[in-house]
Amino acid sequence: MKANLKSHYQVLIAGGGNGGISVAAQLLRKQSNLDIAIIEPSDKHYYQPAWTLVGGGDFDINDTVRNEADFIPKNAAWIKDKVAQFVPDENKVILAGGDAVTYDWLVVSIGIQLNWSAIKGLEGNLGKNGITSNYLFNVAPYTFECIKNFKGGKAIFTNPSTPVKCGGAPQKIMYLAADYFRKHGILDKADIHFYSGGGVIFGVKKYAETLNKVIQRYGIKTHFKHNLVEIRADEKKAIFETEQDGQKVQVVENYEFIHVTPPQSAPDVIRTSPLAVPDSPGGWLDVDKGTLRHNRYKNVFGIGDNTSTPNAKTGAAIRKQAPVLVENLYRSITGQQMDAMYNGYGSCPLVTGYGKLVLAEFDYNNEPIETFPFDQGEERWTMYQLKKRVLPWLYWNKILKGTA
Repeated sequence: MKANLKSHYQVLIAGGGNGGISVAAQLLRKQSNLDIAIIEPSDKHYYQPAWTLVGGGDFDINDTVRNEADFIPKNAAWIKDKVAQFVPDENKVILAGGDAVTYDWLVVSIGIQLNWSAIKGLEGNLGKNGITSNYLFNVAPYTFECIKNFKGGKAIFTNPSTPVKCGGAPQKIMYLAADYFRKHGILDKADIHFYSGGGVIFGVKKYAETLNKVIQRYGIKTHFKHNLVEIRADEKKAIFETEQDGQKVQVVENYEFIHVTPPQSAPDVIRTSPLAVPDSPGGWLDVDKGTLRHNRYKNVFGIGDNTSTPNAKTGAAIRKQAPVLVENLYRSITGQQMDAMYNGYGSCPLVTGYGKLVLAEFDYNNEPIETFPFDQGEERWTMYQLKKRVLPWLYWNKILKGTA
């Protein structure tokens, strides 16, 4: 442990992404002398929601990254390491470097794990030979290279059966690609396919109806209950698994280029710990979906993509979860009853083309809960500007500072 760091903190926050930084900033706005440390190994902080627009050639990748040090609240300690083990029965976290840190209160916000290795033949081939993904900072710009250089043939976009961060991202890039092909007069030469492990295009009926019209407009072919299991890069073939007559079968498809969304899960460090939902394959952090407090360890809270809450895993969800967690944690610290509840709010800005966006907002029941006084089920230029210009500014200038 570095000399200026301690082995015990009043509040220990695992993860210095959107959730961890927002919670720390908001807690310190409530009481500036709280003893808080954030565990985060990365020097860089990324605004990932813009990577869809990077892949579509409409956002500079360099504008999505800043220095982590600039966003650690000045009254919080930064433990520049990663969690190797949670030991909640001893109120302890063991770091990758070997040190142990104890806590009175723990907030877990380490995000979601991208399981690239679950797709055979993918590793080592991402970012070349027409195989791309907007889920990686260093590969997202290659998506636009694939789109720009496309002359016709089959373009495949995949979505796994697991929960993913930003559930709309796998299809948003598909609509941008289709719109690019349309603008450049090659849409009629493009054979665009969406292979999804899910059963529907979108879980909220109102927005799904709009998306189905978009799919029709671009001539996209959809295939549900199909999971990508292998890529044969040298043959430009993608292998999907599906069920026919109760039997698992494989479907082989050729492609000119393929955009891959990897299967995702809770991080292994949660999945293998006592903090995970018992006997659950997903391994998510076992929290109450309303209060965000752990169901068994009452001094542990969770926020963001790593939790078991059945909402869309989006930055917008974190923005609504953070004040609830902060209020409930602060009331717990000060010996009061918790009274804040999270309603499952999630938002998915569904890009449907350049300058076109459907702002989907909904709760745990997949019922729309919309912000603006107009029908958000329609494609709008103004909402595209919200995603491209307003939300990134809000993130860096307000959300991470705990003021939005």
